[in-house]
Amino acid sequence: MKPRANIILALDVDTLTKARYFVNRLYSKVKIFKVGPHLFTAFGPRIVDIIHKKRAGVFLDLKFHDIPNTVSNAVRQAVKLKVKMLTLHISGGEEMLKSAVKAASEEARKLKVKRPLLVGVTVLTSQKSSPQAILKLAKLGLNCGLDGVVCSVREAVFLRKNIKNKFLIITPGIRADNTVCDDQKRTATASEAIQAGSDFLVVGRPILRAKNPLKAAKKLFK
Repeated sequence: MKPRANIILALDVDTLTKARYFVNRLYSKVKIFKVGPHLFTAFGPRIVDIIHKKRAGVFLDLKFHDIPNTVSNAVRQAVKLKVKMLTLHISGGEEMLKSAVKAASEEARKLKVKRPLLVGVTVLTSQKSSPQAILKLAKLGLNCGLDGVVCSVREAVFLRKNIKNKFLIITPGIRADNTVCDDQKRTATASEAIQAGSDFLVVGRPILRAKNPLKAAKKLFK
């Protein structure tokens, strides 16, 4: 089974020059680029503009987690940036999540733009947790109006079996094989993630560190 247009490249780089290089080099294969705290703190909306100029989508992965009012205001600003997706920590709680969903919907209607997909972070892939704990968090987020969750392949199968409603699964930590050891403990290959029911696959280092990034992307998702 081949993935649909669901590859997300994590732009975990230090400069706008590098970010622009990977966006331009990989756009034929990748249509969504993830902007995390590292890159956004350094360059802010400029990196979003670079991606949009290529007509690609932005996955703003800032993992909002604060009091409801602060998160709501942050979400409104993200809507103004016209990002395709953004993340929130489900552990922020029901009030925070509902407030974020409401803010996103209101701001999108006000600006007459498409509301970004709101996805909840269950447990970071660098951390250990039980499937039951992740299921509880996922259900909380979805019940509050989120569009999907971020989780590893190991939990994706469990969530699909235990949550009947339609929702998106975004899986980070995608690797070329399972022999790579780094700070992400729950990694998987692209084929494993697809078979587990993931809709969006986030990959970074296997492509960013390759001598030929485009070739690496094609090989990873062939």
